[in-house]
Amino acid sequence: MTAKVIDGRKIAKNILENVAKDIKYIKSNYQIKPNITTIIIGSNPESDLYLRLRDKACNEVGIISSHLNLAEDVSEQKVIDSINELNIDEKVHGIFVQFPLPKHLAIDKIINTIDPSKDVEGFTSHNMGCMLLGEEYIIPCTPLAVLKILENEKYDVKGKDIVIVNHSNIVGKPLTALLLNRNASVSVCHIFTKNLKQYTSNAEVLITGAGVPKLITVDLVKKDAFVIDVGIVKKEDRVCGDVDFESVKDIASKITPVPGGVGPVTVACSLENMTKTINNCID
Repeated sequence: MTAKVIDGRKIAKNILENVAKDIKYIKSNYQIKPNITTIIIGSNPESDLYLRLRDKACNEVGIISSHLNLAEDVSEQKVIDSINELNIDEKVHGIFVQFPLPKHLAIDKIINTIDPSKDVEGFTSHNMGCMLLGEEYIIPCTPLAVLKILENEKYDVKGKDIVIVNHSNIVGKPLTALLLNRNASVSVCHIFTKNLKQYTSNAEVLITGAGVPKLITVDLVKKDAFVIDVGIVKKEDRVCGDVDFESVKDIASKITPVPGGVGPVTVACSLENMTKTINNCID
C-alpha cells in the first residue's frame, strides 16, 4: 500500500480563503489598512524564499507586507530601537523578525522586545508561556501548520505515540507543548539522541525537522505511521526534506512531501496569526 500524500497547498488555500474573509471584514468595519512589518537583517537565500511566498500571500488577501531592512552588522541596540518604534506605531499591526539572525545578536532579547500583541510568530516569552499553560492564541507558525495538517486529516492525537525529531524553540519545543495539550504521548529526539530508531520505529506519528536529507529512511518508520516532514534543505536547484520520501511512502499511511507539504501551510498559518495581531490592535 502506498501512503496518502498530503496536499499542503490545498490545505493552505482553504486557510487563506478564511483569512481573506477576515481581512475584508476588518477593512470594511474598521477602515484600517492591515500592515505587517518584517525586520530583515542581512540576507539568507532560504529565508528570502519564505519571505517572498509570504509577501505574495499577503498581497492576495489584502494585507500590506512592509520590510525594514537592516545591515548584517547592525548593532543589537539598533534592532531593539527599531522594534520599539514599530511597537508604538499605530499603523503597524504585526511584527516579524526574519530568521536566521547574525550570530552577534541575542535572539531571546530581540524577540522579547516585540509587543506580545503584535508578535505574529508567537515567539515571545508571553505567548510561549500562555501556550505552555494551554492558553493557546498566537501559536508559532510551523507547529500550528502541523496541527492544521493533523486536523485536516481528522487525526485525533489523544493517546497516540508521537515522536518529534527536533528540539528547537521554533519547532520542537512548542510543538511538544501543543501535542501534550491534546493528550498525546510525546518523545523528542535531537542530535544527542543515542538510538534514533529506538524511538522512531514505534511512532504512530513521526514529525521530523532536523534539516538532514534522507535522515528518516524506511527502516526507521513504523508500518502505517503518519509521517510529517518539516525539514527543508536546499540542494542545488531543488529543496528536499528529512525523509527518504520514495521508500517511506511505501510503508507509511500518510506522508507530507517537500516541497508542497508543511511549507505552504506554514505560510498560510502566519497569515492566520496576522489576523489575530490585527484584531489585537483594533481592540
